[in-house]
Amino acid sequence: MKKQALLLFLMLLGFNLNAQITFEKGYFINNDEQKVDCLIKYAEWKNNPSQFEYKLTEEGKSKKGTIDTIKEFTIGNKAKYIRSTVKIDRSSDNISSLDDTRKPSFKEEQLFLNVLVEGKASLYMYEDKFIVRFFYKINNSSIQQLVYKRYRITQSQVAQNKRYQQQIINNLKCDEIKKSKITSLSYSKKPLTNFFIKYNECENQDFDTFTEKQKKDLFNLNLRAGVSFSSLSINNLRYNNYDINFDNSTSFRFGIEAEYLLPFNRKKWALIVEPTYQYYKSENNTTDSSIKVDYSSVEIPMGIRHYFYLNKNATFFINGSIIYEIINSSTIDFEVKEDLEIEVSYNLALGTGFKYNDRYSVELRYHAPKNLLGPYFYWDSSYQTFSVILGYSLF
Repeated sequence: MKKQALLLFLMLLGFNLNAQITFEKGYFINNDEQKVDCLIKYAEWKNNPSQFEYKLTEEGKSKKGTIDTIKEFTIGNKAKYIRSTVKIDRSSDNISSLDDTRKPSFKEEQLFLNVLVEGKASLYMYEDKFIVRFFYKINNSSIQQLVYKRYRITQSQVAQNKRYQQQIINNLKCDEIKKSKITSLSYSKKPLTNFFIKYNECENQDFDTFTEKQKKDLFNLNLRAGVSFSSLSINNLRYNNYDINFDNSTSFRFGIEAEYLLPFNRKKWALIVEPTYQYYKSENNTTDSSIKVDYSSVEIPMGIRHYFYLNKNATFFINGSIIYEIINSSTIDFEVKEDLEIEVSYNLALGTGFKYNDRYSVELRYHAPKNLLGPYFYWDSSYQTFSVILGYSLF
């Protein structure tokens, strides 16, 4: 039974890894100014891409468009990227790596910039690992960086160069926008996007936005119930007559899972924590005594999940977790000798499953073997579990 379940788990895991994201309608413009309608694999990139995958037809072969050959590409009204040679300051924003210079250090680079607002005043964003930079242009002027930089004054003091506010005051003037609105404007995506929209509206200018609407609530709370198939063996390094295999046991598990979807890469990554009650009971009768196991705990798996979208209603997922346990009063009860207290610290688990309509799920989860008798020098054990878990999303 255990081997068959593990084989099924590995087969589903392999299927998950081969699942593909649907290509979405879009277009690109190449170096010859040709506009090509196509299907683009949209991954809602965390970092600005330097290339992308596309197909000319649904059944066509996947090809690559690169920054060297593509001037612009768009995925519906969700995202637009343009190629531009700009001066960018890559000074670290990490508090432990700040330099002591107020002035930005510019370097000319060719980049795909993410278009947030396109109009009389256009706003662009570039993100790469730990830096986020915003760029702008007015009408047909060149694209320039909105300057913001943190720098260190002393070992314990950090200052901010907010030149972007003065750039906006100088170049985006409108009677309906007060100066105080600009001096309180933070250097982040949503406030800057809203401001550039407001400016274009103030100037009665047409504009487009390419910011995909995010799910307002990135938090899911899921009820989780299932069945666990468990086995236990114990052995004593001194006495062979205490090398015992207990019967396989089937038990129920109950839990609740909190899931936070990370707001990038099409929300394919999530952080999960799932407090769960589980138990195992078994008995082994030897020739001269009876040995009983009564083990229950609240497991707290903490891990990360990755989704593979099949269509708008169906997704596969895989997840890995580190499990911390709160043990209830649990023992291995020997009829003729001193009982052993069960103690466990941490364990690992891997899971793979299917979710439908963002509401119902089923998961197969494999727990790595763990030792229930860690504190006892002459005792060893191997406890193994495979679970089938059903889930229902409350919100």
